This record gives sequence, C-alpha cells and structure tokens, in this order.
Amino acid sequence: MATSVNPYLIFNGNCEEAFLFYKSVFGGEFPYIGKFKDMPASEDGGCAELSEKDANRIMHVSLPIGNTILMGSDSNEQSGDVAFGGNFSVSINVESKEEADRVFNGLSAGGNVFMPMDNTFWGAYFGMFTDKFGVNWMVNFDVNEPNK
Repeated sequence: MATSVNPYLIFNGNCEEAFLFYKSVFGGEFPYIGKFKDMPASEDGGCAELSEKDANRIMHVSLPIGNTILMGSDSNEQSGDVAFGGNFSVSINVESKEEADRVFNGLSAGGNVFMPMDNTFWGAYFGMFTDKFGVNWMVNFDVNEPNK
C-alpha cells in the first residue's frame, strides 16, 4: 500500500450518528468502530478514569469511500470539546516506521506534539501533532499488516 492521505473528523459526542448517516449515503461497512471503553488500561496508569458519557463515545471509526477512508472519533472531557473548523486532522498512512518518523519529524518541526510516535494497542506505530501553521496531523504505520 502506498502512502495515503485521509480526512479525520472529530465530533463532540455525535460521531456515531454522523458516521451512520455517512454510511447511509455512501454505503459500505465499518472495518472498525470502537468506543473509549474498549481501550485497554495503560501500563503506566496514565489513562484517566472515564465518565460513563466519555466511555460510550467513539474512540475511532473508519468508513472506506472509494480510494479514501473517512475516519473519525469523538472528543472527551480530557481533550475538551472541539470547535468546528478545528475538528479535523489530516491522517497520513505510510509504508514503514522509518517513513513514519521522517514524515512526523519533518511536519511537526516548530509545532506542538501531543502524542509522540509510539506503538499502539491496535497494532500501529502512530503519533499526532499540530504543525506550526495550526493544522492537525496524524501519522500511522500499520505494523501488523502482512509483509511489514
């Protein structure tokens, strides 16, 4: 799979409703939909206790539309509500850890890193940041894909 760029939308609690609507228009199936309550506890104890409201919000959902994957999640009490207009990220999927580090380090220079590149419980090498121009980015390498 070549490098791809996909939109990532953030909602204030109605992500599931929005994605069910998008699915009704575009068709297809969700390869993954998970709620915050589905996350394993962090090993360092750094994950704050979730309220029932946050536990039932969407942590991640994806909907393939042609050659693009529309992705999304809900905000939570820890991150705060998002303002529309600032509620999206550009998600970059790359072919190697080295490429992930190169893209992440290059684009995040002078910006604000809020999740450094690291291995995740869902089998990816992943990080998030806002670049020096205020654009939100996610960099992802799927470690568990065949031939990787």
